[in-house]
Amino acid sequence: MRVVLQRVSAASVAIDGRVTGAIGRGFCLLVGFTGGDTPAAADWMAEKIAGLRLFSDAEGKMNLGLDEVGGALLVVSQFTLLGDASKGRRPSFIDAARPDVAIPLYQHFIGALRARGLEVATGEFGADMQVAIQNDGPATLILDRSP
Repeated sequence: MRVVLQRVSAASVAIDGRVTGAIGRGFCLLVGFTGGDTPAAADWMAEKIAGLRLFSDAEGKMNLGLDEVGGALLVVSQFTLLGDASKGRRPSFIDAARPDVAIPLYQHFIGALRARGLEVATGEFGADMQVAIQNDGPATLILDRSP
């Protein structure tokens, strides 16, 4: 499982010109799953993200979490995160989970985040989405959890 996490002041996702998810301050999560990922990996990732302290305190140190700043999450599925471009010019996506595996994991991950009391907006799995991200900082992390 791979997540590209961006701290944002605002983020939204639109499909066919219709906004399906939007947040203000928080994290935008671009999420990809491998064929070997499990619900346990999604639970671990949800716990990691829920506990991250990436917002500045009164002294300017990254010391505050989502719950302390009233932040939310925008979760967007993105199988291309598992692309391998090490050979040739066209990336291989062989490591990305097929939809029959990825969709239940995506839904489990969203549920795991919500179970931790987080506000979660989403895109739509497999849709052609336009994602608007106002990166704050910029602050970006790449989080991996291998099976």
